[in-house]
Amino acid sequence: MKINNRRYLGNKFKLLPFIKDVVNKECNNIETVADIFAGTGAVASAFFDKKLITNDIMYSNYICHVAWFKKEKFSEVKVKNIIGEYNNLSVTTDNYMSENFADTYFSLDDCRKIGYIREDIEKKYNNEEINSKERALLVTSLLYAMDKIANTCGHYDAYRKNGIYNKHLEMTFPEINVKCNNNNMCYNKDTNTLVNDIEADLVYIDPPYNSRQYCDAYHLLENVAKWEKPKVFGVAKKMDRTNLKSEYCTQRATKTFENLISNIKAKYILLSYNNMEKKGDNRSNAKISDEDIIRILKKKGNVKIFSEKYKAFNAGKSNIEGNEERLFLCECFKAEKKIIPSAINYTGGKYKLLSQIMKYFPTDIDNAIDLFCGGCNVGINLSCNKVVFNDKNKHLIGLFNTFERLDEKYIFDTIFDNIKKYDLSLVAEKGYEFYGCDSSSGLGKYNKKGYMNLRKDFNKKSVKDDDYYILLYLLMVYSFNNQLRFNSKGEFNLPVGKRDFNLKMQNKLKNFLHRIKSGDYTFINKDFREVLIDKIDAKSFVYVDPPYLITTATYNESSGWTEDDEKDLLLLLEKLDRKNIKFALSNVLECKGKENSILKEWINNNNKFKTIFLNYSYANSNYHKKDKESTTKEVLIINY
Repeated sequence: MKINNRRYLGNKFKLLPFIKDVVNKECNNIETVADIFAGTGAVASAFFDKKLITNDIMYSNYICHVAWFKKEKFSEVKVKNIIGEYNNLSVTTDNYMSENFADTYFSLDDCRKIGYIREDIEKKYNNEEINSKERALLVTSLLYAMDKIANTCGHYDAYRKNGIYNKHLEMTFPEINVKCNNNNMCYNKDTNTLVNDIEADLVYIDPPYNSRQYCDAYHLLENVAKWEKPKVFGVAKKMDRTNLKSEYCTQRATKTFENLISNIKAKYILLSYNNMEKKGDNRSNAKISDEDIIRILKKKGNVKIFSEKYKAFNAGKSNIEGNEERLFLCECFKAEKKIIPSAINYTGGKYKLLSQIMKYFPTDIDNAIDLFCGGCNVGINLSCNKVVFNDKNKHLIGLFNTFERLDEKYIFDTIFDNIKKYDLSLVAEKGYEFYGCDSSSGLGKYNKKGYMNLRKDFNKKSVKDDDYYILLYLLMVYSFNNQLRFNSKGEFNLPVGKRDFNLKMQNKLKNFLHRIKSGDYTFINKDFREVLIDKIDAKSFVYVDPPYLITTATYNESSGWTEDDEKDLLLLLEKLDRKNIKFALSNVLECKGKENSILKEWINNNNKFKTIFLNYSYANSNYHKKDKESTTKEVLIINY
C-alpha cells in the first residue's frame, strides 16, 4: 500500500504538484520541512529528499508517520510474515472490538479479527518480538486495511445502517521510502505547543478549516491506534475525545492561529486554506477570514497568494461552485538565530567566543561541517540547518546521537528517576538548605556517596544502550567541572562536583534537544582525516577547532594531538581552499610562554588567509589556574 491509499478529509495528495511547484519556484535553500498538521502525511511525503518534522495531535496519524518517515532498523521479512499470518486468521472469540463495534462499521467477524490483531501487535511489542518501527508498520497496515472496508461514507461520524459487509480485512505492507532522512522527527503534540520547540526552513500549515472536528470523524481509528480500550457511547460508538478537540474548529480559531504564527521559527511559512469563508452551510464555512490570515502573516513577513481550483468535501449535500484551494506563502522577516549553549560543559567550548567569531562566518552556506565539534557550541548556532558534527570522542558522539533519537520527555524522566534512585541532590526542587549545603561550598559532600554508586554502576555497564548514555550525561552533570573523562581502562574517573541538575542545566538541555531535533544534524565519530570532504562543494563551510598543540586539556592528554596531526590538518585546509570551500580555523598562537611555530609558519606561507586576533582570557579555566596572568593569543583564521 502507498501513503495516499487512505480516505481522509482535506487530504492534499492531489494538490502535491501545485504545492511542490510553489515551493520550488518561491523558496530557496530548503533543507528542513515541518508539516505540523500532517494528517496522513501526504504533503510531507512530497519532501522525502529533505529532513522532515511531522506532527499531528491524533495518535492514529502519528503512528503512521513513524511508519512512513522515521528512520529506524526493521525486518521487512518479519513484518511481511506477520501480516501474512494475520490475513490467514479466523477468530471466533469475542474481544473489545467485537463487543463494542460488531455489525456497525465492520462485520462481527472482521471486528473479532481487528481486535485480535491489535492486541497481538501490542503483545509482540511488549515481549520485544518487534521493535517500535515494526509495531508502527503493523498498526499502520491495520488502520489502512480497516479504512478500505469500513461501512462508512469515508469517515466515522456514522456508519451505514443495514450495510452489506462484502469486503473483509486484508492487510498489506506499507511501501515506505527507505532513503528517508536519518534525522526525521515525528511528533504527537498540540501544534501551538510544538512550534515553541522546533525550527525549520519551511513550515507547512494545513489546519482544520471549519467546525468539523477530525477526532469526531476518525474516532474509531484513533481508538484502535491507541488501544486503551475506552468506554464508547452513542449510536456512532465514540469514546471521550475532549483532549483531541481543536480550537481551529471554533470561534477561537483566529486567535489561536495568530498565536501559532507568532511563535514559528522558519524562513518560510506555507499555509493551505480554501475560500470557503462564506460558502456552504455553517459547518462548512472557514473559521478564519482572508483578511485575518493576511493581517497575521504580514506581521511575520512578505506574503504571496497562489490558488488552484479544488473540489470541496460536502458529503453530497450541496454543490458548491468556485471552490479554490489557496496557498499563502510568507517569506519571514529575517530573524537572528537564537544563540544557545551546549547541553554539556565541554573543555575548549566556544560559547563565550561566539559573539566574536560568528560575525566573521559566511551567511550564504547550504551546509556545514563542524570537524572537531566537542560540545557543538558552534555548529548548533550556524545559520544553516544542515550540519555534520564530527568528533573522535566516541562517548561524546554516542551521547549526541542518543539525545537526537530519544523523546525529550523520556530523557528527562529517566534523568529524574536516576537522581531519585541514587539519592542525588536536586536544588531546583528542594533548595540548598534541605541538603545542609550552600551555593558557595557546593553539594559535593552530600552527593559523594550517591555519585560514587552511580559511577560504579555506570562503569559496570557493558552495553552502550540508551540507559548507558543517559547515565553518562548524569555523571557529567554531577562530576567535577561537568567534564567527560575516561581512564586507560575505559572507566569514567572524575570525582564528584559542586553542582547538580539545576534549572540552568535543565534549560540548557531542553534548548539543546529542541535545536538538534529541529535541524538536519548528523553526528559522526571519525578521525578528521577520514571525513569525506571530497563530497562537499563550494556552498559548504567547514569550521575547525582542533585540540591546541601548545595547551593541555582532557581531550588532549597523553599526546592526544601531535605535531603530525597539526601538519595534516593544515594540509587539509589548503585542500579545502583549492576547492573554493570556505573554512574557519580556531587556534592559539601563544600560550603560557609557548609558541605554535608550525601554525605561525603556515600563516606566513599562506598570506592570502586572514588572521583575526580574539579577545578572550582563560583566567577561569582550571587548566590554566597556575598562570592566570599569562597571555593567550587566540586566533580565527579564514580563507574568504
